Amino acid sequence: MNGWRIIKRLVLIGTVIATNGWAAEIEEPPILETDRNHWAFKPLQQPATPQVPNETARNEIDLFILARLQEKGLQLNEPADKRTLIRRLSFDLIGLPPSEDEIQAFENDSNPSAYSELVERYLASPHYGERWAQHWLDLARFAESDGFEHDIVRPDAWRYRDWVIQAFNRDLPYDQFVHAQLAGDEMPSAQSHNALATGFLLAGPDMPDINLTAERRHNVLNEITSTVGAVFTGLGVGCAQCHDHKFDPISQADFYRLRSFFDNMAFPKKNKQLGHLFRENEKDRPKSYLAVRGDFRREGPILTAAFPRIMNPDRARPELSPRNHKSSYRRTALAQWLTQDHHPLTSRVMANRLWQHHFGRAIVTTPNDFGTQGVPPSHPRLLDYLAAELVRQDWSLKQMHRLIVHSATYRQGSQGTGPSWERAQQEDPDNRLLSRMNRRRLTGETLRDAMLASTDSLNHRQGGPSDRPPLPAEVRATLLRKNHWEPSPDLADHHRRSIYVFVRRNLRYPMFDVFDRPDANASCARRSQTTTAPQSLNLLNSEFSLTCAQALSQNIQSTGGNLDAQIRNLYLSTLSRVPTENEFETVRRFIAESESPIEQSLTELSLALFNLNEFLYID
Repeated sequence: MNGWRIIKRLVLIGTVIATNGWAAEIEEPPILETDRNHWAFKPLQQPATPQVPNETARNEIDLFILARLQEKGLQLNEPADKRTLIRRLSFDLIGLPPSEDEIQAFENDSNPSAYSELVERYLASPHYGERWAQHWLDLARFAESDGFEHDIVRPDAWRYRDWVIQAFNRDLPYDQFVHAQLAGDEMPSAQSHNALATGFLLAGPDMPDINLTAERRHNVLNEITSTVGAVFTGLGVGCAQCHDHKFDPISQADFYRLRSFFDNMAFPKKNKQLGHLFRENEKDRPKSYLAVRGDFRREGPILTAAFPRIMNPDRARPELSPRNHKSSYRRTALAQWLTQDHHPLTSRVMANRLWQHHFGRAIVTTPNDFGTQGVPPSHPRLLDYLAAELVRQDWSLKQMHRLIVHSATYRQGSQGTGPSWERAQQEDPDNRLLSRMNRRRLTGETLRDAMLASTDSLNHRQGGPSDRPPLPAEVRATLLRKNHWEPSPDLADHHRRSIYVFVRRNLRYPMFDVFDRPDANASCARRSQTTTAPQSLNLLNSEFSLTCAQALSQNIQSTGGNLDAQIRNLYLSTLSRVPTENEFETVRRFIAESESPIEQSLTELSLALFNLNEFLYID
């Protein structure tokens, strides 16, 4: 199939009379039956639920998982204990550790509805939106500066971040969530606040001082188009900017037809920033054309907005408004097409992302590439079930969270013993079949928030302009201009949640940087997870870590009690459990042999606990 495309392209180049370096009329490889047979392009259908005799299943998710496990003679692992489960659920849904009071209440609650009530409390928490917005901001390549050499600050970029948080908190249906980010300005006046959502389109890097405005416009529009394709359809459409996609059935004309939905963008003059809202050019709407070999100076054939052919088997055409309207409504047409119930990709892609953030591994482990070069789904029928269920639940993301976290698959333990555990290690070494729960490391943001929460110093103030905690001296010395990171004047703001920390493209906050935060120059569907020496050095030696350890030590001492009580409270504040007898003995001996004052010894102990894998990892 791919070889046929290459031969076809060579024939066209060699035989067709060209105009301005391109064929006078567009000829592109046809969509073949083999293309449509790729799993991701097949119509979305509700698969039949497997009939699996097993008493451990709690809902349909478990039946799909068990069907695959039983093929290998495996079963689900034993359920996690309550303390592990509440910590897992708390970090997953609100991004914060549970308090000791919450843990004790859950452990002591024998009511069968205790777990469901805990889930509902977390989903209703305003912290839920803060947690899940961070996942989306990675996809949206969100930052508050332009990037490149001057990295100019975007003073209103935070408004998009706040819109995303609020949208998650009010459980805005995902189809409307998509619509708002593509065309919030075209939605009814009663929903005018959704215009802020179009900040998604403008969140990428930009170079306002570039010499040629036409080049800048070309780069920005291509970046928008590539991001829209990756985030909402899980396809690398950006590969077709310069030539037909080498592997997927996406032609260069498909790319520029998709770009045409955004070509009416009102563009600023040189040295002027894009702004935080997408606006259409009402008077002079430019024509859309194919850029020959991706070169903005070589205008090929004129194109009109159209949906990529491989995702549009019915050959639907966008309904556009007359030219005398304030807006062309072409972006609305794109949003409506993407969120049709039967669209082959939109719900599959989002269901896969939800699964990824609950299990640490997606069903399709290349979340932004559902094409032929991506990794096939480990559980294709489960993925289709989840995608169809998302639509059936009126695109409610909270309903999908409920479905996932109530499953026995989610509630199983990550560790075990005995013959069944050993067999699972042999037959499912990478845990692709989910014979146990995956252990997951906290991100830099959740790690920082957990450290602040353990010291009772986390500032829960929500929304508004971002804050800038102090930077280490060695980092400040690297700044081109001292005003590139001026600490917030209110000291309390230095301890706000990490999602409210200022996001500069050319300078990531040190803890986020060493723990693999993406650089926001492109959409990031799956963060890298490295293990490096700077991570340990940062946790052990940074000013932030020491400040947290000192604050925790002071808090523990202020509660009074004897040494054993203080050690116990220290473990509860950090690891959400009491120390073992062996740990008690080790800590007592450490403090007894130390020549430092008790406060210093407790500070050093706090610092050690912050560096334990048990603190860094969920489960």
